[in-house]
Amino acid sequence: MARQARAIQTRKSILLAAAEVFDERGYSTATITEIIARAGVTKGALYFHFTSKEDLALGVIAAQLELGPLPPQRTKLQELVDQGLLFAHQLQYDPLTRASVGLAMDQWSESAEGGNPFHGRPFQSWADRLTELLVEARERGELLPHVDPAETAELLSGSFTGIQWTSQVLCQRKDLTRRVIAMFRHLLPSVAMPQLLPTLELTSDRAVSLLASREAALDEEGAPGDEEYDDAAERDAASAPEGEGSAA
Repeated sequence: MARQARAIQTRKSILLAAAEVFDERGYSTATITEIIARAGVTKGALYFHFTSKEDLALGVIAAQLELGPLPPQRTKLQELVDQGLLFAHQLQYDPLTRASVGLAMDQWSESAEGGNPFHGRPFQSWADRLTELLVEARERGELLPHVDPAETAELLSGSFTGIQWTSQVLCQRKDLTRRVIAMFRHLLPSVAMPQLLPTLELTSDRAVSLLASREAALDEEGAPGDEEYDDAAERDAASAPEGEGSAA
């Protein structure tokens, strides 16, 4: 188990290093060599887990999309608000989230065969989550009669995308939470039943408290199961000559 834990930690270290490099330099100028140096691993260890730079980028996106559920709330609309506040917080402080969004918006793909394989994945994933929450909210009677969940989710996702990009350009997303709260305050009255609006918590520190609650719940239940790794195979890959492995 200790060996498996080391293999899992190695993979996480590589993903975090890749996310930081992609976030800082963009996909097209990021190099495997720089990611290896940032992660503090060998080329063999990296190629045991990821076959190419593109595979690494897909791994970053997948890791960001699997950060886990938030604590359930009394209303589905509060859970929807929580998703937006947490996403804003992660864009400010979590390199995996920043890199994932950056990869989706990266224009390097215009010269790449087949187009950008990352295009739209984080945004579509968030829109899908919002649609699910809005469908449940409608079933619970939380929405105004005219509201179409998928249409509203697309509007919220598009609005968030524009807001986060504006915040990034103007101040490196330092005011993103404030902008997202303003978005919800303007849009929710056209979506939610009026009696629910005063119950929705829209505060700048809510994301931090949500993360603390989630961490506490994970500590009680135990972390989700990670995939099995062949530790011997990883050690063999890590000790392979530096010239071996895929090029990127």
